[in-house]
Amino acid sequence: MVYITRALVDVLLDLASDADPDRVTTGVSVTPAGELEGTTTELSPETPVFTDFFLPDPDNALNAVFGVDLTTPARQTQGQFVSHPLRELEVTRRDDLAEVIFVAVPPWELDDRSFGAFDRRGRRQPLEVVDARPPDQSLTD
Repeated sequence: MVYITRALVDVLLDLASDADPDRVTTGVSVTPAGELEGTTTELSPETPVFTDFFLPDPDNALNAVFGVDLTTPARQTQGQFVSHPLRELEVTRRDDLAEVIFVAVPPWELDDRSFGAFDRRGRRQPLEVVDARPPDQSLTD
């Protein structure tokens, strides 16, 4: 099972919608469920929940050509988000082979036909959206 916060899904779908007809690729990271605020649907405290993303850099030519985010250190992201404005809801050869790949397609809504989680081999994974948020952080932490 892959867990993701509702707020992160909303932001990722907004990024995809705003970029349409171009694709978006960005890293996403997890927070242990025990550190989240709000409902975590009876998750154990160490369960990873996708909560954060890195702003994509649309001006980075390497990202545009290869579809790989070279600006975010890989160890800081446990997953990848990609939008496919003109494709099916599946992982393609252009997508980064992260442990978990979230894919979105139009109409940019949270449903089984528009948003999904996949493993690095392209197999669809069960997805649960949780109503929780990571703890507030400051720039001085």
